[in-house]
Amino acid sequence: MSELGDKLAKLKATAVKQLNECGVSNINDAQLDDYVNSLKSMVDNKDATLVSGQDPSELETVRKNFVEKKLGVSDNDKAMAAINSVASKMSGIRMKSRPAFYYLVQQELS
Repeated sequence: MSELGDKLAKLKATAVKQLNECGVSNINDAQLDDYVNSLKSMVDNKDATLVSGQDPSELETVRKNFVEKKLGVSDNDKAMAAINSVASKMSGIRMKSRPAFYYLVQQELS
C-alpha cells in the first residue's frame, strides 16, 4: 500500500473506532470511505482531519462546507442542531475524526 493509502487507512480506522465509541456498530463502509477519501489532499494536515467540537467557527465551517454544500441542507437551524448534537455525542473524544464527525452528522440529518 502507498504512503497515502496507509494514511487514509489509519484515518478510517480512527473513524471506525470513534463511531464504535459513539454506539454505531453497523457502519456503512462506502459512505465512510467517501468521507475519508474526501480528505485525500489534506491527510498530511492533522488539523484538517480533525473537528474541534468547541470552536463555533469550526462548527460553522462544517455547516457551510459539509452540511450545506455536500448534503444540500440549507436550513441553518436544523444543520446546527445536528452538528451540536454530534459535538455533544463526541464530547468524550478529545481529537474528533472529521470522517466520523461527518458520518454522525449525516446520520442525524437522515
